[in-house]
Amino acid sequence: MEDMEHNKAPSVIDRYYTRWYKTDIKGKDCEDQCVLQHSNRICVITLAESHPILQNGRSIKSINYQISAGCSRLHNRVSGKSKRGGQFLTEFAPLCRITCTDGVEYTIYSCIRGRLLEVNEDILERPELLLGKPSTEGYIAVILPKIEESKTVTNGLLSREEYESVVSKRTKSTQPEPQPEPEPEPC
Repeated sequence: MEDMEHNKAPSVIDRYYTRWYKTDIKGKDCEDQCVLQHSNRICVITLAESHPILQNGRSIKSINYQISAGCSRLHNRVSGKSKRGGQFLTEFAPLCRITCTDGVEYTIYSCIRGRLLEVNEDILERPELLLGKPSTEGYIAVILPKIEESKTVTNGLLSREEYESVVSKRTKSTQPEPQPEPEPEPC
């Protein structure tokens, strides 16, 4: 009898999007993010599985799209086929700030250059979506790269395999070295 897992259909995300990763953003250990790139150029920004927010049963106190006194990602409005009016973002443009109940605040960045199409307002009222379904209902934002940059937008990002290798090396470096067993005492 064949394994049921083997016959399981891929998810919509796995079928239609390519996963790219940005690790240790701005030199902050493990603050990894994922960019889901669709064939139509649209990119969905999410937290990577290894991000500290998704680790150790953390809870979210607040999510804030107000980047500065004069800039709120919530005020972004696009219109028309070419999505005019959307805020243009560089790869290190902050999208939001997430504060956990332990008081630690994380800034989530765009990771790519492009026009901000939308932010996920659902996570403001239901932050558990970010924790439980970070790649789907708990996404952070949707960005559309310029046509001329659509092929190079993922330069500087890691493939799934490269990301898994980075995470694996981190895990190995945080595990204590196995200690040799002491020799038995002679009788």
